[in-house]
Amino acid sequence: MSLRINSVAPDFTAETTEGTINFHDWIGDGWAILFSHPKDFTPVCTTELGYMARLKPEFDKRNTKIIGLSVDPVDNHARWAEDIAETQGTPLNYPMIGDTDLAVAKLYNMLPEEIDGSSEGRTAMDNATVRTVFIIGPDKRIKLMLSYPMTTGRNFDEILRVLDSMQLTVKHRVATPVNWQNGDKVIIVPAVSNEEAAGLFPDGWETVKPYLRIVSQPQ
Repeated sequence: MSLRINSVAPDFTAETTEGTINFHDWIGDGWAILFSHPKDFTPVCTTELGYMARLKPEFDKRNTKIIGLSVDPVDNHARWAEDIAETQGTPLNYPMIGDTDLAVAKLYNMLPEEIDGSSEGRTAMDNATVRTVFIIGPDKRIKLMLSYPMTTGRNFDEILRVLDSMQLTVKHRVATPVNWQNGDKVIIVPAVSNEEAAGLFPDGWETVKPYLRIVSQPQ
């Protein structure tokens, strides 16, 4: 299945370190981040999962749940969590999916390119999930997709930045410019007429071009 922005996020039932979940039910009426890592007890993954654990309070503030995934069994996740807490200084505080049958990995296209288009000849590395991130909205639709190679750790501060941008644009009729950070000026979307904008942004805006109107970030 080809997933795109605004596709409905495939639903699934899976075993996690916090019990069995149905994904859509687990998301509830908030946002969610589903991210995969290649393998437990590996160096880059250890740093990533520890950093996400430190960021979890920030995601909580944004009504956003986080959940990890690899093809390792749940028991492995639980044992590895001890190493993450020891080396990264933060205990694992979100569920981890044990996708041993690759069911979720295949649903979300998390596996590297198949050899000869079939499972024949695949190695353990071929069956490891790449570093994929999905942000899913309260409507259960995919809002962001990112895939990184196995050797490159992700910038989860960027995931938080994009989440802030998307939640801002859901609430207000604005878009965020290049390198935007929370609190920076934003752009009034072209679909909003000047007449509408006057009601939405009574303090005014800067018109650089008719299609480029800069305004202070709404609260």
